[in-house]
Amino acid sequence: MNDYKITNARIPGAAGLQEIAIRDRQIVAIDRFVDLDLSIVDAAGDWISLGGVDLQINGALGLAFPDVQMADLPRLGQICDFLWQQGVDGFLPTIVTTSIENIHRSLTVFTKFIAHQRPDTAQILGVHLEGPFLNPQKRGAHPEAYLLPLDIKFITEILSEYTEIVKAITLAPELDCTGSVIPYLRSLGIIVSLGHSQANFEQAQSAFASGASMVTHAFNAMPGLHHREPGLLGAALTHPQVQCGFIADGQHVHPAMLKVLVRAGRYSEGLFLVSDALSPLGLPDGKYPWDDRQIEVINGTARLADGTLSGTTRSLLVGVQNLVKWGICDVSNAIDLATNAPRRALGDTSGYVGRRANLLRWQIDRDNELTWNRLDN
Repeated sequence: MNDYKITNARIPGAAGLQEIAIRDRQIVAIDRFVDLDLSIVDAAGDWISLGGVDLQINGALGLAFPDVQMADLPRLGQICDFLWQQGVDGFLPTIVTTSIENIHRSLTVFTKFIAHQRPDTAQILGVHLEGPFLNPQKRGAHPEAYLLPLDIKFITEILSEYTEIVKAITLAPELDCTGSVIPYLRSLGIIVSLGHSQANFEQAQSAFASGASMVTHAFNAMPGLHHREPGLLGAALTHPQVQCGFIADGQHVHPAMLKVLVRAGRYSEGLFLVSDALSPLGLPDGKYPWDDRQIEVINGTARLADGTLSGTTRSLLVGVQNLVKWGICDVSNAIDLATNAPRRALGDTSGYVGRRANLLRWQIDRDNELTWNRLDN
């Protein structure tokens, strides 16, 4: 069905029930009453949203994004289809710290894939480089051998001819002695996210003033909030233009601290959900290779052999369900954090009208269990 009108729909961020008009699979109007003669789909008070956007995902179906080869192009298509089935409309494949050669090889593959990706699946929106410009003291699971100094020389070497495909870079701002790197990256149109960092409040404030606009997995790989030293996260949460990504798997951040984060983030709508999922996403628990090491996945949480937390195998919308189940967010806000908020973090504030009607329908039962399905399925 290409032309229809959804009635009695709740839309995250909108007051009251709405009607959504769709022609040729494109959203053409949203209002309390849309005066168009179209077939009707009654949402019966359920929430209708855009699909999710995941700005930090490291792999899926056994393929780690830093390891992709040209022979993996069909597998990338399979991953896009899998993420589509998981309710994700778009994502930034994240390349964690590795060699320059590996980064360039992966960027070459993604460049070719993006040029020919299909419209009816999850879209790769660019690439997120998480490293190699990280503080060794907060590197977490990133291999120390491949960390690089934060200066324009190494930035230009990493970016090479791939500037247009790199959408975001996570870096530790205190490593830049000249203060020139963030303005340089912003001049190239690259989003700068602070993470894996020991930056104090003043250093983070300076980085935000220079153009950094995001924080990578809030609370993780950075100093904790302290009443006398608010640190990087404190600087972010009190800055109206900064967006903080966070993981809601129950392991990376305790639900009680997520409640603190969400309440603080309402000051500026400065939060968005990420999955931080690793390559075993979509596979059962077990042991899997990860660069030249091994991770073990138990109940969806991945750790290195020494116990270091390395990621999760829970998809993005599981975080939405968790936020509602734990009583941290109402349904509208939880959905927004995985759908509209990541788009805002990328600078996309265009709303619903004019987009392809890739819509999700959300329902909640008496046990506060939130479920969803693709409206076109």
